[in-house]
Amino acid sequence: MSRIIAVANQKGGVGKTTTSVNLAASLAAAKRRVLLVDLDPQGNATMGSGIDKHDREHTVLDLLMGDAGFDAVAVRSEAGYDVIPSNDDLTAAEVGLLEIDNKEYRLRDVLEAVRTKYDFVVIDCPPSLNMLTVNALAGADEVIVPMQCEYYALEGLTALMNTVEKIKAALNPKLEIGGVLRTMFDPRNSLANDVSAQLEAHFGDKVFRTMIPRNVRLAEAPSHGQPVITYDEKSRGALAYLTLAGEILRRVDAAAARAAK
Repeated sequence: MSRIIAVANQKGGVGKTTTSVNLAASLAAAKRRVLLVDLDPQGNATMGSGIDKHDREHTVLDLLMGDAGFDAVAVRSEAGYDVIPSNDDLTAAEVGLLEIDNKEYRLRDVLEAVRTKYDFVVIDCPPSLNMLTVNALAGADEVIVPMQCEYYALEGLTALMNTVEKIKAALNPKLEIGGVLRTMFDPRNSLANDVSAQLEAHFGDKVFRTMIPRNVRLAEAPSHGQPVITYDEKSRGALAYLTLAGEILRRVDAAAARAAK
């Protein structure tokens, strides 16, 4: 059974796209069939996967608006996962979707038609609560929330949790919090450790054990159009995301075992 994971946080600059790209690459490295959906008009996940966002005949916009089929839009990355690319044309979807029936479910309908082809679908959401993010949450099984361990991030996390609960009640009853991921983590920072402890106290095992460190190679990789595991597979950033993928796979296997009983 495939899992559709939305990587979301209404606060920008928390490592959302970095997590989407590198989680997709790490799951692909673990021999899983993976689709990465770039739902951000900035197209950073597209470029970070080595795909030129300016040189695409079709993008996720065409899928959402029904102007192109899945096979015409999907692109295989060199890291071994498929990508639904995006660029700034996607800003038009905000207006266009408002005029379409079932506007909240356009992405869900696309993904349900192809989900048997993949073990994991990872959706990189825009850093705001708009109709694109609503589409992602309406179609996802779970949400992974990347966040820095700083004071304002806690406020943003509370707002996102409220949003998830509203989407769950109104549009997608199966939606759940898959986990909170601590990114750009510096264990020498006392505030980071304090916030980390608060997260663990409040969310318990929903907080991933894996922490993503501040890492130069991780920061450099997008400018080379590569996930960090292909840019520098021995870097701390690469090892952290491979560890995260392993943690997610164990959680999925444990859930499947419970369901089988």
